[in-house]
Amino acid sequence: MLKVENVTKYYGDFKAVDNLSFEVQDGEIFGLLGVNGAGKTTTFRMIIGLLEKNEGIITLNGEKIDYTKTDQIGFLTEERSLLTKLTVKEQVIYYGILKGLDEKTILERLDYWLARFHISDYKEKKIKELSKGNQQKIQFITAIINEPKLLILDEPFSGLDPINVSQFMEVIKELKKKKTSIIFSSHRMEHVEMFCEKLVILVHGKSVLNGSLKEIKKSYQKKNIHVKAEAQKEQFEKLKGVVSVEQNAEEMIIKVDSEDYIPKVFEEVKKCQNVTEFRVEDPTLNEIFLDKVGVVYEN
Repeated sequence: MLKVENVTKYYGDFKAVDNLSFEVQDGEIFGLLGVNGAGKTTTFRMIIGLLEKNEGIITLNGEKIDYTKTDQIGFLTEERSLLTKLTVKEQVIYYGILKGLDEKTILERLDYWLARFHISDYKEKKIKELSKGNQQKIQFITAIINEPKLLILDEPFSGLDPINVSQFMEVIKELKKKKTSIIFSSHRMEHVEMFCEKLVILVHGKSVLNGSLKEIKKSYQKKNIHVKAEAQKEQFEKLKGVVSVEQNAEEMIIKVDSEDYIPKVFEEVKKCQNVTEFRVEDPTLNEIFLDKVGVVYEN
């Protein structure tokens, strides 16, 4: 288990991370979210020991993370960190040795992962000869070659097409089953929503939302009502508690401030012709994210 307790980091007078706390259990996928400059990368670097925190405690399975623990961690950075003049084989051997593996084990695991990602023919190619997507696959392999207990994924799907995103997701879910603790960061909220059980949203280094994704969505006041009927937007825009009304080819989506206003919307829908659907949903994570970040930036 990874535990981050009351961690603060300053760059001079600038507070990059502000009293941050969260836990990632074994076999849990945890989302660390925020806009650029929110403090995510600083947090990652403190976790793996590249940066010293000013305050707080970070532990992995109850022990401080130092050079004796970094062999148990994998980190896929948002930026490319590959040595482009090396071959794929040379690159992965280099990273594997840094993680304390012997060359025989590295090559066995490399062959497995190259075959898994359908790029076995690229083993002797130089990194610079690979496409952006295939470079991302190699970077992912270097992050998991040591079979880490803790895996940090910062924008892991960058440069990947939908098929390769699906492949990465399969591997991430397999690592979860093997009890790897995974911290996942992405600007694509639909990816976070697919498999993150818990999350933190950071703004200016401070947590503005922290907890179970399921409970966050359940407790969030605003709701989306999906209606299929012969109706006009104006009917619903005038109702108290209605935030907005979106009309597309298939349905109308009525956003309300809270579930207290659902009955009024329902009464209005009953006046419409050819009603075939009335469905209430929690907002998407993207909507919650924009609301939380937006409110903080406005204050």
